[in-house]
Amino acid sequence: MEPPLPQDGAHGVLKLQLFKSGVFHPSIDPTHRRPDWAVIIAFIALHVGCLAAPFTFTWSSLFLALGLIWLCAGIGITLCYHRLLTHRSFHTPKWFEYVLTVIGTLNWQGGPIKWVGVHRLHHRDSDLPGDPHSPNNGFNWAHIGWMLYKDHNDFKPREAAKDLMRDKVTKWLDDYFFLPQFALVAILYGIGYSIDRAPFGLGFSFVIWGVCVRTVVVYHGTWLVNSASHIWGYRNFETTDQSRNNWWVAALSFGEGWHNNHHAYQRSAAHGLRWWELDMTYLTIRFLALFGLATKVVVPEAEVPRSRLLRIRDRVAARATERRVRHLDTTPLSWTQRILQLLAVRS
Repeated sequence: MEPPLPQDGAHGVLKLQLFKSGVFHPSIDPTHRRPDWAVIIAFIALHVGCLAAPFTFTWSSLFLALGLIWLCAGIGITLCYHRLLTHRSFHTPKWFEYVLTVIGTLNWQGGPIKWVGVHRLHHRDSDLPGDPHSPNNGFNWAHIGWMLYKDHNDFKPREAAKDLMRDKVTKWLDDYFFLPQFALVAILYGIGYSIDRAPFGLGFSFVIWGVCVRTVVVYHGTWLVNSASHIWGYRNFETTDQSRNNWWVAALSFGEGWHNNHHAYQRSAAHGLRWWELDMTYLTIRFLALFGLATKVVVPEAEVPRSRLLRIRDRVAARATERRVRHLDTTPLSWTQRILQLLAVRS
């Protein structure tokens, strides 16, 4: 195990901003990891790039960004990385799975194998010390902080995705996940430049909106599932973690915000289980099924009986009770937190 790092200097600043004192498994404890400055700089650069958005605005750039948000987040992350690769909620032809995986790599969220492995570890240890991004260690930690450190030698998410490691194409995409994103930058710039022939004209605008703005929006939509959906919202099922159903996170993440439902039925392709829980990704899966591109779709019973709502899954709960670490945060809520909490509560 690597020796603990000092708590002053740059690492101390990261601790102050990104996580609070809590109980970490040694393999994810940030005091045993060094900041990943390549990731930090990339995140900062993408956010800074968004500052140019008002000065490069065109209607075509806006519609381009909206289309890519749906394609990259709704298809690449939510449908492919999460429901297909992580949980195998449905099957699809292998060639189409590779196409979807390439779309997933366009989000700068890492390769498919590591992404899947991290998420499977999250389900295994949800809101326990081994959870890679539990808000028990602070909202900022769950939202972004957990990604800004180099992996500890004992943290091996790819071992939780050995099924994907055996696929040579997926393994190659995991190793070179950054190539499709660079190719997208060149394509967007080339298309825009071919229209107006201006170095900082439409091509530059397409890159700002189609890469920087789009990626940052997708980032925060994805991260809110890890943070907000374990803090604010309501519960249909008394799972052994703190997962919540949150309507505004669901709206931003194409249905991923129905997180308590998902933790109760992890393999289900449908995360919205009640008639008013709109799940755009599940509707997309149903649409693909019309053309034979989604088969063996996993869903729970068509109607979730009221008697099963808020039901304690005794066997799972008993197994997790001894390992659970509960944290009581007596810090008064800010007005912003109170407003967000009110928005998330549904009767």
